[in-house]
Amino acid sequence: MTTATAQIGGAGGAVRYGSMARANKRALRWSYFFLTLFVIFFLMPPIYMFITSLKTSAEIGAVTNPWWVYNPTLENYTTLLTQKSFLTFFKNSAIVSVLVVSVTMVVSVLAAFSLARMRFWGSATLATGVFLTYLVPETLLFIPLFKIFATFHDYTGIALINHWWVLIVLYPTLTVPFCTWIMIGYFSSIPKELDEAALIDGASYFQILTKVFIPVALPGIIAAMIFCFTVSWAQFLYPLAFTTSEDQLVLPVGIVTTLIKGDVYNWGQIMTGALLGAAPPLIIYAFLMDYYIAGLTAGATKG
Repeated sequence: MTTATAQIGGAGGAVRYGSMARANKRALRWSYFFLTLFVIFFLMPPIYMFITSLKTSAEIGAVTNPWWVYNPTLENYTTLLTQKSFLTFFKNSAIVSVLVVSVTMVVSVLAAFSLARMRFWGSATLATGVFLTYLVPETLLFIPLFKIFATFHDYTGIALINHWWVLIVLYPTLTVPFCTWIMIGYFSSIPKELDEAALIDGASYFQILTKVFIPVALPGIIAAMIFCFTVSWAQFLYPLAFTTSEDQLVLPVGIVTTLIKGDVYNWGQIMTGALLGAAPPLIIYAFLMDYYIAGLTAGATKG
């Protein structure tokens, strides 16, 4: 009886193992199926943009296969990269993005450290309020900001509109709340024993921040920096509303306003400009993706 029971149990285990293996194979096939659909869905637009950027205007307008280049050319790339206005747009975007990242990280790190570690009355409510301000859409903010700038000009005579540097003041309204929220979560995940030991050794709060928290929280800081750079680089509404002169435009607005003239769309150069504009964030994500994922994961779980 014991041997028969063992044989029956072994056969049952083999059956269960076989069914689990088949279920895992089915799940794996479905995973690859949906992953393939996901890749196709998200890669088709950039691939089509790249194909179009290699075409002349005549070939783009011709009734041919849109997914094939019959006469490839780099004319669109050479035209844009030698065009003074495009290089100006690129320079303005780079300067604005770097400065906004710098301002945002200084404010966010100091604010997050204060809200996460220096407990005071209303700190939890203030931390929640910081995040809630990020949920206010920019489409509701740019009109009041425009009126504020107009009133400031009436009283002081200083024109803040139509200057690329005014974006350095505007963009932190979008980047500081979210980056602060990410850093609060990351700082809260750091064991309190570290700063308690530093306080016992006589370190000040500023020394704790610079010598303990920033080195430990480097993945979270990099994640916040990547997010901040992406928002600053790709922002469209604020520069469209607050800058008008060609030499003051940033890349997203400059491409649209200079390459679309009336109802004439220069699709080849538009696609080329969009690809060149997407290159810096793509390079950053390619090299720092592990830090970005680690920072967001740690920032999402506090305590």
